[in-house]
Amino acid sequence: MPETRLDLDRIRAARRVIDPMFLDTPLFRCEALGRALGCAVSIKLETANPVRSFKARGTELVASGLSDQGRTAAVCASAGNLGWALGWSGRRRGLDVTVVASRRAPAAKLDRIRALGVALEVVDGDFEMARQRAVDIAQRRGIRLVEDSLDIETCEGAATIGLELAQRASSFDAVLIALGGGAMATGVGYALKALAPGVEVICVQPQGAPAMTRSWRRRQVVTTDSADTIADGVAGRYPIPAVLDDLLKVADDAVLVQEASIVTGMRMLLEHAGLVVEPSAALGVAAVLEDPDRFAGRNLVTIICGSNVNLDDYHRWVRPSAVHGR
Repeated sequence: MPETRLDLDRIRAARRVIDPMFLDTPLFRCEALGRALGCAVSIKLETANPVRSFKARGTELVASGLSDQGRTAAVCASAGNLGWALGWSGRRRGLDVTVVASRRAPAAKLDRIRALGVALEVVDGDFEMARQRAVDIAQRRGIRLVEDSLDIETCEGAATIGLELAQRASSFDAVLIALGGGAMATGVGYALKALAPGVEVICVQPQGAPAMTRSWRRRQVVTTDSADTIADGVAGRYPIPAVLDDLLKVADDAVLVQEASIVTGMRMLLEHAGLVVEPSAALGVAAVLEDPDRFAGRNLVTIICGSNVNLDDYHRWVRPSAVHGR
């Protein structure tokens, strides 16, 4: 078992804390998508829940812990999905949640956070500016700062996906995981390496936001001056050293994909699986599109991690002319 910050006993115990509606999500073979990609593809669907992403697996642990400690408030920076999930989990437990987001975040995500009734502060700049504002709020008010990927609950909550995949590990030989801050990649990767070590763990990130992948390749933190990708959920610029240390122990590979491949992946998931997804959720399909020989004839799982997307943007991206100028 790899030596990381994560713990298998805690991950198993997390299933007793997370609301069952977020657990045991569908895993199914999508034959039409597999035929189009030249391999067997199974989909792990993490979007059929009230927050339309996997993030609540982690925020359920965070909110439960705060409630048990008698704490009443928390703040987080979010590109959208974490904030919605924390607001949902916190509201159920009577917590006062504040979310800080960049003005660049998709409007649909911000609207859904507001609809929960939690406090939303929108700042100029990118996610890193939002994160600094969240730090300031936490320090000023003396409340819990929830940091995705750094807070072990977010990783171990995501790791429950890995527990579920491990039960079916005989049916696939690789899993494709969207890579941003690293909570899902380290969590799922850890559970699989502990319980199904023969499964290849492949992380996928956009070329326009390559910080964590570059860091994984160089085995040291590499930051970037900017991030330019439609996959806002994975557009961080400053990898967290402790998370990178974990990722180095559980990931077999980390690859970068082009924006055009992400868009094509979104369209293929709509056409062949009937799924409307946000760009981050199409990264696994994009990886197969860009390296078909590597995956030909293999049995893959791709995790559909989120479906929170502005419909106007989505329609613009997936129309046929959006790729390669057609």
